[in-house]
Amino acid sequence: MTDIEESEEAYEYMLGSRSAIEWIMERYQVKTDKASGIVNDPNDWCDEMGDPRYIVDLVKRIVAVSVETMKIVNALPPLKTATSTDSATAE
Repeated sequence: MTDIEESEEAYEYMLGSRSAIEWIMERYQVKTDKASGIVNDPNDWCDEMGDPRYIVDLVKRIVAVSVETMKIVNALPPLKTATSTDSATAE
């Protein structure tokens, strides 16, 4: 599997209405508070902690977890509900 295929598959893993990748990308954007003008730059935190690769490594971990989670979910058998069981026994 290529990196491109894995990253496409990683978008299938959803946290609410967004993929985990979309969620983290939203959280790690440079933002400026309109009222105060304060800039929140996640890259500054990475520099302060001495780990400039933190965000890149975080995204890699999220892609890996998302891909592996989707492999597990896709391998699960179909969910049998009370309704599907009732209709199967009625036949």
